[in-house]
Amino acid sequence: MNEEISEKIKMRSLKIGIFGLGYVGLPLALAFAEHVQVTGYDIDKKKIEMISGGRSPIDDVTDLHLQTSIHKSFLPTANPEKMWDCDVFIITVPTPLYPNKNPNLEYIKSAANTIRELLKPGSFVILESTTYPGTTEEILIPILESGEYSAGIDFGVAYSPERIDPGNTTYSVKNTPKIVGGINQECTDIAADVYSIINSDIIEVENCRTAEAVKMMENIFRNVNIALVNELSLLCEPLNINIWKVIQAASTKPYGYMPFYPGPGVGGHCIPLDPYYLSYKAKQINFLSRFIEMSGEINDFMIFHTVYLIEMGLKLYNRRVFGSTISILGLSYKKNIRDTRESPTIKIIDELASLGAVIKIFDPNVKSIKTDSGLYTCEEHINDTFFNSDCIVLIVDHDEFRNLDFETIKKHVRCPLFVDCKNFYETIDGFTYIGLGKPINEDNLRKIP
Repeated sequence: MNEEISEKIKMRSLKIGIFGLGYVGLPLALAFAEHVQVTGYDIDKKKIEMISGGRSPIDDVTDLHLQTSIHKSFLPTANPEKMWDCDVFIITVPTPLYPNKNPNLEYIKSAANTIRELLKPGSFVILESTTYPGTTEEILIPILESGEYSAGIDFGVAYSPERIDPGNTTYSVKNTPKIVGGINQECTDIAADVYSIINSDIIEVENCRTAEAVKMMENIFRNVNIALVNELSLLCEPLNINIWKVIQAASTKPYGYMPFYPGPGVGGHCIPLDPYYLSYKAKQINFLSRFIEMSGEINDFMIFHTVYLIEMGLKLYNRRVFGSTISILGLSYKKNIRDTRESPTIKIIDELASLGAVIKIFDPNVKSIKTDSGLYTCEEHINDTFFNSDCIVLIVDHDEFRNLDFETIKKHVRCPLFVDCKNFYETIDGFTYIGLGKPINEDNLRKIP
């Protein structure tokens, strides 16, 4: 198996099939397509039509980049039978949570069932989707082996955590070190050989579980530290301390510290989900992961704290959330991208809607957003968002929001109230300014005549 795939890699005759053409799968497919033939499969037919037409559905891939490979070395398809001649199958499907916070592995299971029908002696399967340690051995392999072949004998299996950071123009799949761990040493070596086609920095680990745990470690580390600074921001507000200035000063220490920042919640494809994936696995072995679960709870609470800041500001104008028009700036989960997965804005909108608010939204990169309370469409122009507004809430620090004309905006709003969740401004002339993590006292909350 090793010699056969190594020879195909050397001859550039290897054929790779990628399951899932989202923020992980599409950049990966195009990176491989620069060297070998790639077939990309996705169940979303509209997405496949878009990609086939040379239009990229994600920020990190330009239309021009896509068009250099499309229908040449890269074939997108919604028909899995088109992947029958692939040697390597890489799974990059989503791993969301159920409403009860338990892992939803249905996409992985579906991909595994499809690959099972495509397996042949010498095939190799790599799981990249973020998940808890043990998924490859306990979920993926049993499905693959329910056919006529055996893992480690007839086909190989490995896990390699994706490390995509949407919007990051410095690090990509080509220069971010790649972790690989197989079900045995031969599989680890094969996975390393496969990824060496596109990346020269490959790190082999002991096994699949270790590789899976690496991904958990990376993201839970960030989640826990974000939760810590979020809790400190909640403490600093009534203590008349600006947490942002504390972080700035602490960052001058050249060792033993790295800055993390508070906000209205965490979003994206990994950080808000991984604590619950690992705590789910911990409960299976009767281990109570208190610290990890608490970090998720604190970060989730910031959504409600944001609503509290809005309520507090409205009270200065003798208003309440019910019947007030709230202008929301920013829908994506971080700045300057269009990715809204797990964006805290979604839950903030739902909470405000449940309290009877009228919601107006704007994001320069996103046209609409679907929440439990309905589908919200952005105003045609950002200034339309402010007409008759009782409160403007900046949730995402898009660069475009730096150029707001507050003198003009003040003429259109009902209440000159601004809630800043990202330390985007120090203060705003003519507005009552409330900053998340900033001092809350009478001077800062004085009503503007």
